[in-house]
Amino acid sequence: MAAQTSTAKFSDIYELKEELGKGAFSIVRRCVQKATGLEFAAKIINTKKLSARASNNNDHQKLEREARICRLLKHPNIVRLHDSIQDEGFHYLVFDLVTGGELFEDIVAREFYSEADASHCMQQILESVNYCHQHGIVHRDLKPENLLLASKAKGAAVKLADFGLAIEVQGEQQAWFGFAGTPGYLSPEVLRKDPYGKPVDIWACGVVLYILLVGYPPFWDEDQHRLYAQIKAGAYDYPSPEWDTVTPEAKNLINSMLTVNPAKRINASEALKHPWICQRERVASVVHRQETVDCLKKFNARRKLKGAILTTMLATRNFSSRSLNVKKNDAIKESTESNTIEDEDSKVVSVKCDLERVYQVSVNMLSTSQEHPGRKQEIIKLTEQLLQAITSGDYGEYTKLVDPHLTSFEPEALGNLIVGLDFHKFYFDHANAVETISLDPAMSGDGSEGPPRVLSKNSKPVNTSILNPHVHLLGEDAACIAYVRLTQFIDRNGLPVTKHSEETRIWQRKDGKWQNVHFHRSGSPTTETGK
Repeated sequence: MAAQTSTAKFSDIYELKEELGKGAFSIVRRCVQKATGLEFAAKIINTKKLSARASNNNDHQKLEREARICRLLKHPNIVRLHDSIQDEGFHYLVFDLVTGGELFEDIVAREFYSEADASHCMQQILESVNYCHQHGIVHRDLKPENLLLASKAKGAAVKLADFGLAIEVQGEQQAWFGFAGTPGYLSPEVLRKDPYGKPVDIWACGVVLYILLVGYPPFWDEDQHRLYAQIKAGAYDYPSPEWDTVTPEAKNLINSMLTVNPAKRINASEALKHPWICQRERVASVVHRQETVDCLKKFNARRKLKGAILTTMLATRNFSSRSLNVKKNDAIKESTESNTIEDEDSKVVSVKCDLERVYQVSVNMLSTSQEHPGRKQEIIKLTEQLLQAITSGDYGEYTKLVDPHLTSFEPEALGNLIVGLDFHKFYFDHANAVETISLDPAMSGDGSEGPPRVLSKNSKPVNTSILNPHVHLLGEDAACIAYVRLTQFIDRNGLPVTKHSEETRIWQRKDGKWQNVHFHRSGSPTTETGK
């Protein structure tokens, strides 16, 4: 099916199925073409949310750019766009349904993984990049999260995905196209704010290849400034013992890709002709790399956690100046896996200390120890106790379960990061009084961190349930839980009301006692119809 822009309604052509992924402004769902029964993946962008942002003109231009670029690309190693439909406040991009998951996740599940396997993976990645460059497209966000497998079958093709940051260039044009990418994969020329072009993708390929061989990145520092200094200096090495078993040819290709001067960096066509790629049977080692697999498991877990936390935070419609420093024309590109950034005015968009505090609490405690079902149940039970304290208005019990410096994003804060308990205490203190306010019943019952606004000592009961809880253990003393919070109550007219919200909470054990240190809730703020 040729890529096209349809004028018909999406629902006339496709039937939507289950959710596959979610971002700040879009959701990906499986869909079935009614006429043929063929399955696809529909990326559904909420253009109403984009229009609500100050930078909505840029957002819409980027959406059109992504669709235009994807329509152009038809290659077996690129996720293909089949249809583009604008329909009632939503833009639908219909792509190949790739069912194999991420390449890096597949590698750690394999029984055998060698340097030759890494060579085969990199060849497919380079084929996709070379095709893009031949068609004047620079991806700008090449990273593990965007390397997918066509299916779960053994030997399934690697496919390059997500062209949300991709740009169109003329030939070997070098220009300043803005600060864009993901921190660990940014090239020195982007960090120096020099003119750049196709070589930025090759630099990212070098980073990916390094990880494919040993399971950890060449440049790493928790401090972003130090990370960027490493990248600009090209300061990486090949430490023993893990690199002792990697062939010189593999290291030579990495060196050619991670050349600081983009003019001297190997291009995609040349890389495909490198002996380690085109003569892998003769050059690449076929010894199983168990240590690489073990390290890659840790690497996958870290980036998944960081991506989940940051995506949860980016899902709020606004950010306070305390939590995110963004200029008027800057844009944050959503990512399900890691903090991709784009800044068209060449200022570095930085997720500051408030976000890093949450991330550090989580990532620094991550381990590959076995996840104990008993501890997961403990986290679920703690969360249920916390919600019960909120529902019943028991502030004393609530304070036993939360950190005094609790950080949170919730709709009532209008996009601001809340630190401490004062904001939440207000709702506990005024739980009885608020029932005299004329509230919209449809919005009541799942509001701020505090008793539901319909609650008072004389009101009818409110029941809160946790649905589909997912717990990630972060070492021995920290955990993250994500769930749907279902709230049931009887409104003032005697009618049953059920509301739900999506919540994420991070728990940390301090001095043997579990405390909630951060939470995020989705949804809209409660409103007062009487005002």
